[in-house]
Amino acid sequence: MSFRLSQRDKDIIAFIHQFRAVDRDSLVELFFKQLKSPVNACNSVMVRLYRLGLVERTQQYSPTVYLPVDAKIKKNSQKILHFLSILDVYKQMCTYSTPKQAIVEDKPTGRKGGIEPDLFCIFKGSPFWIEIQRNQYSEQKMQTKINLYEEFFFSDEWKALYWQPKDRSTIFPSVILITPVRYAVNSDHIRIIQVANIHELMEKYKSANKQQRDGKPRASASSGGIKINLT
Repeated sequence: MSFRLSQRDKDIIAFIHQFRAVDRDSLVELFFKQLKSPVNACNSVMVRLYRLGLVERTQQYSPTVYLPVDAKIKKNSQKILHFLSILDVYKQMCTYSTPKQAIVEDKPTGRKGGIEPDLFCIFKGSPFWIEIQRNQYSEQKMQTKINLYEEFFFSDEWKALYWQPKDRSTIFPSVILITPVRYAVNSDHIRIIQVANIHELMEKYKSANKQQRDGKPRASASSGGIKINLT
């Protein structure tokens, strides 16, 4: 059976591979919202791609969640909710500016036991590693996580990461903790930002930017000072 994929088909398949689990409504929002009947159009495309064997799906969730064909995730796995939470953070960012270089479950050290942020991306000109905390952990466990980032900072290995700018100084990403609670974690070397969601991040940025314009002192790195390039 011969068939021809449109560029949108290819983009959808690549996006599902990138984010590991993508629900139907997110596909509507990201790929079909400009159409007259976006839900119907999405359903038609995804049924076709599924029947062609180019995507997998699970109807354990409503709306349907689509997975890569080579996914090593059980269709009822709680891991799917983890990937959907990463996707939700990405979509929140997209309401302000589409993130670049997005990597789900980034492993920048390349070895077990190093930092493993849920998402890396360059958002509004600034690099971020994002940790999404769906469950509450002890402050000791969270500080241990931050200590791993500091360990990587002092290794200088991050300076060779492929996304680093070629024409100016290297940058160590800020670490965003997406969490409904606040942890008493700190670092003298890396910027830690604790917010409930990306919308709160942007409100913090507006507040920090206003303080700068008014000539007030900027917040320290671990207390929420944010540097975002709005260009």
